[in-house]
Amino acid sequence: MSRVIESLAEVLEARKSAPPDDSYVASLYRQGLDGILKKVGEEALEAVMAAKDAAAGGDRQMVVRETADLWFHSMIMLAQLGCSAVDVLDELESRFGTSGLAEKAARGRSGSGQEDH
Repeated sequence: MSRVIESLAEVLEARKSAPPDDSYVASLYRQGLDGILKKVGEEALEAVMAAKDAAAGGDRQMVVRETADLWFHSMIMLAQLGCSAVDVLDELESRFGTSGLAEKAARGRSGSGQEDH
C-alpha cells in the first residue's frame, strides 16, 4: 500500500481522540457519521463537476484536487465505520481476473439488497 495512504490512515486514527477545536478531522468525527457522509457527498459532487468542466476544456488538475478531497473524506468515513483503505484495496485486488460484468452480476446475486446501476 502507498506510504501516503498508510500515513494518512495513521493521522486519521489519531485525530479520533483529538479535540475538535484543534483539528478539522476531529471536528468531522464529532459531527458523527451523518456529518461525514454529508461531506463525502459534497466532495463527490465537486469531483463530478470538475470532471465535467475538464471534459469541456477546463483545468484537469482541478479533477485531481477534487478527487484527492473525495478520497480523503472517504477515508474518514471508512475510519468512522472501523474500515480502512486497506479493506478497499483488498476488495479491488480480489476483483482482478474477474470480468467487471461477471463481478457486478455476482454482487446482484449476493442478496445485499442494494440496487446495482
